[in-house]
Amino acid sequence: MNKLFSRWRDGLSRTSKAAFGQIVSILGTSEINAETWDDLESLLLQADLGLETTTSVLDSLKQITRTEGLTRANELSAALRRELRARLSTPPALGLDHKPSVILVVGVNGSGKTTTIAKLASRFIGEGRKVLLGAADTFRAAAVDQLQVWGDRLKVEVIAGAFESDPGAVAFNSVQAGIARGADIVMIDTAGRLHTRFNLMEELKKVNRVVGKALPGAPHEAWLVLDATIGQNALQQARSFKEAVNVTGVILSKLDSSARGGMAFAIQRELGLPILFAGLGEKPEDLQPFDPDAFVDGILSNN
Repeated sequence: MNKLFSRWRDGLSRTSKAAFGQIVSILGTSEINAETWDDLESLLLQADLGLETTTSVLDSLKQITRTEGLTRANELSAALRRELRARLSTPPALGLDHKPSVILVVGVNGSGKTTTIAKLASRFIGEGRKVLLGAADTFRAAAVDQLQVWGDRLKVEVIAGAFESDPGAVAFNSVQAGIARGADIVMIDTAGRLHTRFNLMEELKKVNRVVGKALPGAPHEAWLVLDATIGQNALQQARSFKEAVNVTGVILSKLDSSARGGMAFAIQRELGLPILFAGLGEKPEDLQPFDPDAFVDGILSNN
């Protein structure tokens, strides 16, 4: 357990040294005053909590201050930790009980989507599951090549099509192959959609429908990979993908490279989507199931 928390603390070191880390300087021994609240508001916004979440946290802290009669800024530290933790839900257990369980993985180019799929495949293989991958990002030859390289490394079959071929056909064939091969999990890598491109989002909807024709009830999960380094911009991405497909969970990639990380709270408050995994480094084992306690402890480790 200590090793696990150490991994979270190390992975979140940039976040804890930036906006969240500065909180220690204002939650010192001084008296709580208007400047304390102004500084705290500024830092929480810098940390990418978003305006609504920041306002909610501050309102709760002010209420606690009045109710408990707090007068010193350092007395707010424990209350802040509790308030932040209360705004993160524990992710649901991954059932993945269908055979095969079909997972559609979506996200924009550069989010770390394909690498995340490989890390997930490695995790599932380690659990004794048979995995098959579908390379439905047919508009980028490099994406197909990248997934096939990972497939070779992991000894996992990858279903691919020709460059610029119909991604829906690749998705359909991947599900059919998963059924025929007796796979436990079929993960389909989709093209990195720009959430502002209407026609591309419509195509993603088509892929989603085609998968359902290949196997009624599929996809059983649709996971959105979000780059933690882009902060609040990820929220608009998430809203668009949620509208296009029935997104069931979020994976925060590159959390170890983010100097903010507060977007996790905004995702939960504004979208109601569970955060399933977090990328804390480059190794496969650095993709960890999201742990709200470890996350809050990690970002506030300097406090």
